[in-house]
Amino acid sequence: MPGIRCKYNQLFAIAGIMLLWPMSASAKCGGVDYSWGADALSNAHDFTVTMMLYVVYLLYAISAIVAIIGALQIYIKMNTGEGDVTKSIMMLIGACLFMIGATILFPAFFGYNIV
Repeated sequence: MPGIRCKYNQLFAIAGIMLLWPMSASAKCGGVDYSWGADALSNAHDFTVTMMLYVVYLLYAISAIVAIIGALQIYIKMNTGEGDVTKSIMMLIGACLFMIGATILFPAFFGYNIV
């Protein structure tokens, strides 16, 4: 069985060379000019800021719709004499505060102040 053992040694040697080969290739990339990525980064930044404005305006619209529907539900509950009106009011106020807080935190996460 010396032939089988020789094949295993060759396989281990080839596997070792294959594992160490990428290390020598990545060590040679020290003099690469990365300035070509500046335009792509600028485009990504502009896209993010534009989408951020749209998302903020969308959150304002959703918050207004939630407030109107919630206020109507509370009005109906008060007229029909159902209980838990206070709970519904607190949930509506909490939802609106969350939506407004999200519109403040989302731009702040990226370091912008939207007025």
